[in-house]
Amino acid sequence: MPLPTLPFPPFRKRARTEAEAPFVRREPVSGNRVRFKIAMVAFCSIYAIIGGRLVWWGAKPSDGGGYHGFAQVVADRPDLVDRNGEVLATDIKTASLFAEPRRILDPDEATELLTGVLPDLNARQLRTKLASGAGFVWLKRELTPKQQQQIFELGIPGIGFRTEKRRFYPGGNTASHIIGAVNVDNQGIAGMEKYIDDQGLRDIQNLGLAGKSELEPVKLSIDLRVQHIMRDELAAAMVRYKALAAGGVILDVETGEVLAMASLPDYNPNEPAEALKKENLNRMSAGVFEMGSTFKSFTTAMALDSGKVKITDVFNTNPFYVQGFTIKEFHSKHRPLSVPEIFQYSSNVGSAHEADIVGVEGHQAFLTRLGILSRMKTELPEVATPTQPKVWKKINSMTIAYGHGVATTPLQTAVGAVALMNGGYLIPPTFLPRTKEEADKLKKQVVSKRVSDEMRYLYDLNGERGSGRSAQVSGYRVGGKTGTAEKVVNGRYSGNKKFNAYLASFPIDAPRYVVLVVIDEPQVEEGKSNAQAAANAAPTAGAIIRRSAALLKVKPVFKEQGNSLLVSY
Repeated sequence: MPLPTLPFPPFRKRARTEAEAPFVRREPVSGNRVRFKIAMVAFCSIYAIIGGRLVWWGAKPSDGGGYHGFAQVVADRPDLVDRNGEVLATDIKTASLFAEPRRILDPDEATELLTGVLPDLNARQLRTKLASGAGFVWLKRELTPKQQQQIFELGIPGIGFRTEKRRFYPGGNTASHIIGAVNVDNQGIAGMEKYIDDQGLRDIQNLGLAGKSELEPVKLSIDLRVQHIMRDELAAAMVRYKALAAGGVILDVETGEVLAMASLPDYNPNEPAEALKKENLNRMSAGVFEMGSTFKSFTTAMALDSGKVKITDVFNTNPFYVQGFTIKEFHSKHRPLSVPEIFQYSSNVGSAHEADIVGVEGHQAFLTRLGILSRMKTELPEVATPTQPKVWKKINSMTIAYGHGVATTPLQTAVGAVALMNGGYLIPPTFLPRTKEEADKLKKQVVSKRVSDEMRYLYDLNGERGSGRSAQVSGYRVGGKTGTAEKVVNGRYSGNKKFNAYLASFPIDAPRYVVLVVIDEPQVEEGKSNAQAAANAAPTAGAIIRRSAALLKVKPVFKEQGNSLLVSY
């Protein structure tokens, strides 16, 4: 078939004449190639930027909520270990559930299926998230392997899993108030977990420098074995004495290290929300209490250290009036008492006289020097500030002498006792390992060695013949001082609600450790006549020492039982 005739002749390029040629600019072939390459690079760059922005916009939630386009990678944390290398906290891998709502085909069906596996999810909120059209939303953090498998088998488009790190505490409640806890993003929120974040871990995590391989384990001063014993005996005491709460601490008198500390009720750091319950307060460092007659330890040491009182001095113990108040005995001996007897019989009147001799200013200064009245400095973030009268008067000094009028933390009380047992040196407490040489650089002399020796004698006397007899442990010579304080209820002292304590040291001839046990609102044990500290706090301290002394490397020493003939076969 012939081609159709064109209505006009095909265009032909006219040849340039010789005269026109000089005015035409001729470029080399290489110049065209350079321009082509530049154009291609610009084209690709523009489209790369556009593509990147599209990806970012697609991942950003349309509702402006708190979800980020790409989930933040949870940073690694160092393991926490006890002084013997036993793991207290470590990271494990876990799966978290997320959704890409723009890929969800049927939000209602997806909501129904997911709540069937995860009934704790709020169906209405879940449906709102799945129908939002956003690029990424978290649905549930830290799934169990079973939950992950069940959701995987549902086969819902737009639903996926992200591997994250979860903090795991193999000991559960054992040392919860010391170790602390982390939040869902693996950031420390309490205890030593928060401390190591505040020391720079959070900064290196934010810089992306906290890889697991680069992080050395953080060793704590506690002994997990002794910590278990402490918590076990306190839990038994709460049941035995039907108490509201209980607590205890063991301190090394040479280094200030905390070997064990527990406060019950406690919580499982694997479930950190439990830490928010009021009853789970760390009473040892974050609670303040009137410590009762344990304060007579400081009153007696103050009087002896002042030089105005000798250990051989004798005081009248008859009731007397001061500024409209009566100072009287709880159990009067109806006779004058020497300084050792004032301590052994826990004389309120005798202690008040000792404080009066020193004076109000001297009394306040001494307790400040021991750290009893100031906020304690240690690694734990949970530390309460002691309370004291705004203006100290004579009556305040006299009642504080026997434990009424100043509220401090039990841990501070134990730290003050360390100074009375170790030759007179106040050492800041620590939850990290510390050598004696390191402690020597930190310690401050707060009482003389003579006074420390005399206080050890008084602790031994009370342990052998006084209220501390129920804390004695064969072979370990436990000395100490009981304290039974009436709790303040609605601004008045309650006669039937007590806060009991036993402040002990062992072996008392050459002290290595100070032990403090507190029992909050104990009831009278069946077969006993009262609920004083000698009936509950002291025997609990003795039980802890009996089980832990060997682990603390204290060798028992037994008295010779006459002349016996040993025969070996």
